[in-house]
Amino acid sequence: MATARLDMRLSPDVKAKAEKASALLGVRSLTEYIVKLIDENSTKVIKQYESMTVENDVFDNFIKICEDLHAPNKKLADAAAFTQKQGIK
Repeated sequence: MATARLDMRLSPDVKAKAEKASALLGVRSLTEYIVKLIDENSTKVIKQYESMTVENDVFDNFIKICEDLHAPNKKLADAAAFTQKQGIK
């Protein structure tokens, strides 16, 4: 059951288009239609910003570079220790 509330004002044209779209889709109410749109779009935006897709050759090159890495130099080790000491994640 939904408990959070969102209050919005729409222009009459936007509201009319949204009502027509919700009716064409057979959605029970304008509120249900808007909630569905917000949920779907929010999921899409979050996925877009929290994930990355790379081509196979780019990924393979990245893995090769990671495997060929040597131990970190002193400056990098010092920087890592500093950030850990500061509580930076």
